[in-house]
Amino acid sequence: MAMAINTTLLFTPEAMAKVDARVIASGIPGPELMRAAGASVVACLLSSWPNVARAVVLCGPGNNGGDGHIAASLLAAFGVPVLRHGYAPRSGTDAAAASATCEHAILPLGDYRPLAGDVVIDALFGAGLDRAVGAEVAAVIGRIAEAGTPVLAIDLPSGLSGRTGRPTGPVISAERTVTFAGLKPGHVLMPGRELCGVTTLADIGMPARLVASDDPLWINGPHLYGPTLPRREAADHKYSRGHLAVMSGPLISGGAARLSAMAGLRIGAGLVTLGTPPGAVMAQSAHLTAIMQHRVGSSADLAAWLSDPRLSALVLGPGFGDLEKARDYAKVLANARRYLVLDADGLTAFAGRTGELGDMFAGETRLVITPHEGEFRRLFPAIAEDETLSKVDRARQAAALLNAVVVYKGADTVIAASDGRAAINADAPPWLATAGSGDVLSGVIGGLLAQSMPIFEAACAGVALHGAAASQAGPGMTAEDLAGLVRPPAV
Repeated sequence: MAMAINTTLLFTPEAMAKVDARVIASGIPGPELMRAAGASVVACLLSSWPNVARAVVLCGPGNNGGDGHIAASLLAAFGVPVLRHGYAPRSGTDAAAASATCEHAILPLGDYRPLAGDVVIDALFGAGLDRAVGAEVAAVIGRIAEAGTPVLAIDLPSGLSGRTGRPTGPVISAERTVTFAGLKPGHVLMPGRELCGVTTLADIGMPARLVASDDPLWINGPHLYGPTLPRREAADHKYSRGHLAVMSGPLISGGAARLSAMAGLRIGAGLVTLGTPPGAVMAQSAHLTAIMQHRVGSSADLAAWLSDPRLSALVLGPGFGDLEKARDYAKVLANARRYLVLDADGLTAFAGRTGELGDMFAGETRLVITPHEGEFRRLFPAIAEDETLSKVDRARQAAALLNAVVVYKGADTVIAASDGRAAINADAPPWLATAGSGDVLSGVIGGLLAQSMPIFEAACAGVALHGAAASQAGPGMTAEDLAGLVRPPAV
């Protein structure tokens, strides 16, 4: 029987509980899984802290505590001094059986005082808790933090929501986390990713066919978009590779549109044209070589240009400036049934008008929006203010409201489609936080749409390839550097 971990799907705590139940119902006993989990924790601790002076296991009353009891028993067998502090397991449970294998008494949680050389194993609550920890736990968390004692968390640091990735109150900050079978949103959404430290995904013998979820939520990667990436053929010509248009702003703010246009060209669009207002044509001409221009001064000009069916996708918003004209242009694009990436001023133009935007793009999904946190809050204040929602929940609700693909940017960019599919991007470097990087992203996504990629897959690929270019650029990167390093993947 194939045993596996799932490195692509993300499992909410509720979805993982269903996986656990399916696995046990298939005939694999819960205590066997607990022993494997405890052994994985021990392997991580001994490889990471080979000179540990004392392992202190903080045990909760449930299965997370059971994993900790197994770890304590194994560590003692290996000659590591062990203490257990916490709560007795519930009678008759797998955790109680695990606790019985350990000779050390469970001392009161509040009695723990960190010593130099300690490594704490956090086996208190894991993903099973989605409320604030109590005062006793909070006090221990405070002492651990003050002492700088390293922590290895089992499943998730206690006090961190596995669903939202946000602390529910006082929270343990772990140097390492060991989780099993599949990652949870809390491992990759911020600030959970940082609170988990280095996360190890361990195989504890669950059958691969059972490590599955009905919730279409993934880590972003080639498994999502790889099969739909544009293929290069010997008979290709510039029009067969798609024509992207980027709408330029006025004279003073044309640089953002140029960044988008260059990114669209480098990602593989056969032609890229700036739709430039008359007063900015000469200024843009001084900067352009392979990128063309088309004079667009009004909605009528844009509609006439769109009579060319080869113009397949457009980017609207970077440095655009005129909010009323942005709304007019978006309506023209929607009526012409073109794919549109709406960013920056294009998003600001629809603050308080999301219903209008959603009505424009009813039917087949042809709209991608790329808001950062501030833009998202201006567009969707009611969604953003609901503290019960995760970033994934928020992106999904916004996508459904607009019939769009939402690229909710940040260190944990979420890509969500109106049909419920969603992905979290977890590997972009921090130096992407620089002026103009979002303009490059909109061009990358627009360039992929121009090449006829499906819209959700184009957004996922755009985010991943944008991050890959930034990783290549390295610290100190500017948006100009980033646009110059965008490349289509080899397929």
